[in-house]
Amino acid sequence: MAELVRPRQILLADDDPDDNLLFRDALEEIYLPLLLTTVRDGEQLIGLLMEMQPLPDILFLDLNMPKTNGLDCLKSMRQIKLLRQLPVIIFSTSFEPIVVDQLYDNGARYYIRKPNDYSELKQVIVRVLTLTVSGPNTQPSRNQFELLS
Repeated sequence: MAELVRPRQILLADDDPDDNLLFRDALEEIYLPLLLTTVRDGEQLIGLLMEMQPLPDILFLDLNMPKTNGLDCLKSMRQIKLLRQLPVIIFSTSFEPIVVDQLYDNGARYYIRKPNDYSELKQVIVRVLTLTVSGPNTQPSRNQFELLS
């Protein structure tokens, strides 16, 4: 009898509806058992995470969101024991080296600049899923933190 594979729970926190749609479409084309939940801002994210059981397998977190930005969300999450081990992938169009250093120092798993190309988006999502699901449940070294699509 074939073994049932538990769908991976993916949470995307991003206020841009177009980015959410592209992300959802890319996940559907990957053909893996994945379930996507989306939130639009940092306050909604923290509230959902406090209620979610089990926690998602991976959180893709945009930096530039209304109410509470991604960096502040990450800092808050790392203060809550329940949320400390959640793999957080920063997924953003912005790139400021100082902010990327702060993200690393606050325990984000990887930093990805949102690709402009749809096929690159799918490739980077597959890469993150592979690294996060099959790799160690630890933050990589600083020189492996930034993933290129």
